[in-house]
Amino acid sequence: MGVVIVSGGTNGMGRAFSLERAERGDHVLVLGRNRERGEALAGGLITFRRVDLSSVAETRHVIEHILTEYEVVDALALFANAVAPRRVVTAEGLERTFALYYLSRYLLSFGLRPALDRATAPVIVNVAAVGVTKGRLHWGDPQLASGYSAITAQLQAGRANDLLGVGFGQRSGSRARYVLYHPGFSKSGDRSSLPLVVRGLLAVAAVAARPVADAVAPIHQFLETPPTAPVTAVDRDKRLPADFPTLDPRDAERLMDLTEKLLS
Repeated sequence: MGVVIVSGGTNGMGRAFSLERAERGDHVLVLGRNRERGEALAGGLITFRRVDLSSVAETRHVIEHILTEYEVVDALALFANAVAPRRVVTAEGLERTFALYYLSRYLLSFGLRPALDRATAPVIVNVAAVGVTKGRLHWGDPQLASGYSAITAQLQAGRANDLLGVGFGQRSGSRARYVLYHPGFSKSGDRSSLPLVVRGLLAVAAVAARPVADAVAPIHQFLETPPTAPVTAVDRDKRLPADFPTLDPRDAERLMDLTEKLLS
């Protein structure tokens, strides 16, 4: 029996993963924005805490709460993401996709290190799109003040998460094993914010999509038998080499510097 923190655990893969971890006997803390979904999920071994993870202040506050409430955290599973058809700027002046999909994962990964390092075999699983080479970091304009599109924002944050795994291994000094995992296209996620035409196209594609249970299954394996390497990247069932193009250690160092400056 362990403690598992799940960001974005109120729907889709995060919800399915949370329910199964509880069935396996873990205490699960689900972090999410939707109070109705979260409270419906809570009960037994599942606890819900409402937090807007696109807010740096709220994310830092929930990290403080976790470190106070839980001396040991055995695993951190990162699912939180949402597609924004139009550019949205948070109250802190951050582009929302970058803040939610990347910065919250950076903060939780590094912020929960003290509790993770007290676990016997700590592991962090960052569920994103490693293995995809499209997209790039817009180093001069990470907030996408010009040239924003939902796809551009998603691809940039995905590439940032690839580098986060590498950067965590380089800088954290943590015992936690970091797993970057791309589940492929699955029948998961809330598409209510998307335009009707896009929702229709995704519904067609979902006919051939991977069932949620199949997409989530490898994550349980990562928790129960953590990899030996500090950083592991898995694209569906394929383990990627350390020299994969999106895992460049120099770019990871550059992104860690940029992120620290952005958050300071």
